Amino acid sequence: MSDRVIITDVGPRDGLQNQQKILSPSERLRLINALSKAGVPVIEVGSFVSPKAVPAMVGTDEIVGSLTADSKSLYTALIPNMKGYELAVKAGVKSVTMVLYASESMAQKNVNMSMLQAEDVTVDILRCAKQDELEVITIVSVAFGCPFDGPIDPSVVAQVTGKFLALDADRVVLADTIGAANPLQVRELITKLTKTHGTEKLGCHFHDTRAMGVANVFAAVESGIRHFDASIAGLGGCPFAPGATGNVATEDVVMMLEQMGFDTGIDLNDLMAASDLAVQLTGTAPGGRSKVWLKRYLAEQAERETTAQYAIN
Repeated sequence: MSDRVIITDVGPRDGLQNQQKILSPSERLRLINALSKAGVPVIEVGSFVSPKAVPAMVGTDEIVGSLTADSKSLYTALIPNMKGYELAVKAGVKSVTMVLYASESMAQKNVNMSMLQAEDVTVDILRCAKQDELEVITIVSVAFGCPFDGPIDPSVVAQVTGKFLALDADRVVLADTIGAANPLQVRELITKLTKTHGTEKLGCHFHDTRAMGVANVFAAVESGIRHFDASIAGLGGCPFAPGATGNVATEDVVMMLEQMGFDTGIDLNDLMAASDLAVQLTGTAPGGRSKVWLKRYLAEQAERETTAQYAIN
């Protein structure tokens, strides 16, 4: 198994869509650029959805048009349907994210479709994306628990996952949309899926509702997953899923993985600057649970490096 772990920061989209304060496109762009400067490999920059449904995402096309062309980060945007896909292509997006569902109620509440209808839309978009040479990331929403239907049958998740891997989706991400999962549950589901599909195209997306976000990341990485969503400063919450509080914080995930010996390619000092910016811009971002310790650790590390440099000179 590779020691490289790929982090997608979903803060600029998933993290901001349910905030009381709506950030301007220029403010959102500042946050995206800060994440890119930190070396975050994939950044979810926004969504092409109805402005009435999610007013916080207005201006995503403007943001995409302003992104730095020479950035090493891959930028992806959420789309709900073919109209969203067409808008994303027009804006110049090279990667799109589609949401699938493990419960009928969540599909109806989120996009006013059945699970199968949402899957049919995604199949059509996959076909178009292959012709347009775009990456397609599929998210299986409420893969561990639904706020309306309760616990999810793992066989439902396995069926949806298998279907879209067979259709050559670039990645299928299991989303704990309301933070209902526990590490044992995570390990059991991933073990079941990887026996059939391997780990290369699987990812996980955890929320920290019950303070188990990092523990669930640990269970998943120990089970072979190498792609994770996280949100800078712990921003998050789905407006259509009651109880969906913040995502697991990117700084917490990166700290744990780096200390475990994995390579994320992310600079923690720059990531902390991005976290501070998220707090400043929103006024509500909680920051990672490790943030106080991380700041002290990084300051002490910088001081040690400065002392060593003076000793050499």
